[in-house]
Amino acid sequence: MRDTGKELDQDRVSQFMERVASDSAAALAGLCTSLGARLGLYTAMAEAGPLTSEQLAERTGLVERYVREWLASQVAGQYVHYDAETRTYSLPDEHAAVLADATAPTYLIGAFTMLKPLYGTEDALADAYRTGAGVGWQEHEPELFEGVATFFRPGYSAMLVQEWLPALDGVAEKLERGASVADVGCGFGYSTVLMAQAFPTSRFHGFDFHAPSILAARKAAEEHGVSDRVTFDIGGAQDFSGDDYDLITYFDCLHDLGDPGAAFRRAREALAENGTCMVVEPNASADPLALVNPIGRSFASTSATLCLPVAMAQEGPQALGNHAGEEAMRRIADEAGLHRWRLAAETLTNRVYDVRR
Repeated sequence: MRDTGKELDQDRVSQFMERVASDSAAALAGLCTSLGARLGLYTAMAEAGPLTSEQLAERTGLVERYVREWLASQVAGQYVHYDAETRTYSLPDEHAAVLADATAPTYLIGAFTMLKPLYGTEDALADAYRTGAGVGWQEHEPELFEGVATFFRPGYSAMLVQEWLPALDGVAEKLERGASVADVGCGFGYSTVLMAQAFPTSRFHGFDFHAPSILAARKAAEEHGVSDRVTFDIGGAQDFSGDDYDLITYFDCLHDLGDPGAAFRRAREALAENGTCMVVEPNASADPLALVNPIGRSFASTSATLCLPVAMAQEGPQALGNHAGEEAMRRIADEAGLHRWRLAAETLTNRVYDVRR
């Protein structure tokens, strides 16, 4: 370390060291959380009451010695409760709502199952940081695509039909009567399927450039019985097919594009008269100081390792990252001919914009 002649405040050094040690512990614990979900351990514990490590191993078909060690990690993180007298472990119902119930709006497991493929790109990221290249979406392992879809699904399930669509002027009424919708960057199609379930008289078209995601989306449509009114096709945000859409949606994807302006220009062309774009973006500020909180830190870290490298890989004129802020996105839309921009809804993690010509 360079000698600056300054005497360090050792209390501050210790405090920061404790924080970094805590972060290191959380990073290692994240692997244990992902394993717990992957191996069905949380699901097996949910509503089961107190279990010994032997009982949990039997329920899951796993080796007891490993299960006991995993449980120790969960007790250390206060995810699981331990009764020393009975030597039993229990997962509180409130914790199960976050770790075991995939239908709950509080389910956060997707944030952990994304870790394996993200950590696996560290070498590619280091190279990209040196050269200015990117790390494309398709370069990641399949667990990332599933993890991202799993992460966003609970929030969409809780808010999309109930809050966000009604917040757009006149859009819910159009969907009730029967409208044409393009869901651009649809991924696994969860958002598309949710809308199709809620509005059976409308027709929905999901587009994504990633072929494996389109296959997963088609499967989701079949499983939820909406294939009669939903189609999924490979298509980019700049060149998706169709015209005269009453609604074009972008769910947490515009900031991942190398050329969001081209996406907005295509939307302007494809909108029907009085059509609407619904733009859902992270609720993150362009001001770094506004990100000094757990949610902001999560967004900024994801942007540095996933969102920005994906956009850079597309070699477009604008790689925004997920915390470019409303003003930047609004300016790009205006330059593309979408002049009317309104904040329609807001949550802790998302901002929803009503955008029109």
